[in-house]
Amino acid sequence: MKADDSTHQSLVEKVRRFVEQKIIPVASRLEHKDEYPEEIVEGFKQLGLFGANVSPEYGGLGLDYMTFATIIEELARGWMSVVGPIGTHSVACDVIGRFGTEAQKQEFLPGLAAGERRGGLALTEADAGTDVQRLQTTATRRGDGYLINGSKMWITNGRRGNTFVLAAKTEAQADPPYRGISAFIIEKGGAGFDVVREIDTLGYRGVENCELAFKDFYVPAQNLVGGREGEGFKQIMTGLESERINVAARGVGVARAAFEAAIQYAQKRQTFGKPICEHQAIQFKLADMATRIEASRLLVYSAATKKDRGERCDLETSMAKLFATETAQAVSLDSLRIHGGVGYSTDLPIERFYRDAPLLLIGGGTNELQRLIIAARLVEKYNVRETDPP
Repeated sequence: MKADDSTHQSLVEKVRRFVEQKIIPVASRLEHKDEYPEEIVEGFKQLGLFGANVSPEYGGLGLDYMTFATIIEELARGWMSVVGPIGTHSVACDVIGRFGTEAQKQEFLPGLAAGERRGGLALTEADAGTDVQRLQTTATRRGDGYLINGSKMWITNGRRGNTFVLAAKTEAQADPPYRGISAFIIEKGGAGFDVVREIDTLGYRGVENCELAFKDFYVPAQNLVGGREGEGFKQIMTGLESERINVAARGVGVARAAFEAAIQYAQKRQTFGKPICEHQAIQFKLADMATRIEASRLLVYSAATKKDRGERCDLETSMAKLFATETAQAVSLDSLRIHGGVGYSTDLPIERFYRDAPLLLIGGGTNELQRLIIAARLVEKYNVRETDPP
């Protein structure tokens, strides 16, 4: 094992202990109260997780995607919500780290890596989610900067965060529309930036999902990511590749938590004179659950490995995101069914897994979009030339 591998494995073990000692014991209580996990997030700061994907040159850990995915799985196994403050933060770090100017990296990445700055991605709008090109937020040049006008929805870290990568249109009539999208690094504190509300949700509770509004909010020109207009779509889509690995790893974590609870319960619960794990109907469920989880994890590792090698990986990230999140949904339901009535109660975390899983089908790009990406890439990969015989 290389030195870096040993260091990364040591960090994974620290995170695993942190989950067991600090997250699992309080997750259900905080989730039911919809209370922000302040102490847990502070623990992430102490572990250095806010700098997970920031280069050591700027004060981060510089983790490879494989290690980061493993950490995300462990955290999601404890409580899926707590991944949110790190997940969206890491996308902002990824965009700045890959595409920012050197001055932007020097200014923003050290604070983000230390957790002093809390990052987020201000992308989604009420009428622009999967179809990013429909976004209506504008950035109009004024003097030495831009005026931002519009609104954003579902922004994790929206209230407690202070540094966001925001997508806005700098050229309204661009054709195709994505050529008119630019990315900006924005900071709270100026006039015209308001947190309108926190959105109440079925699951993913305890962390903030906010609506943000901008009215003539000034952003200096030096905060245009990379210093070039019209590059925002490419920059953010590249960042979303890492987010899809993140979301897929969350799916593995939720599914794993649901499965582990089910197999333990199935050995204790008895019906008709024997543990229910000895009934074939339950055995089939357990076998399918475990197999899907292992397959999901391998898909995540495949995508992370290609990303680490710097190879194109949109096919692999979409496959991992699709399969792992559908697995989380299916396994959480099967776990609830294995638990029976007690699984439907709030006495156990099973109902939390079941409420958390659906978000994963949507976040990071809906699974319907992932299927479209997969199909398009497969046709490209296995392209049959017009001159080839049928």
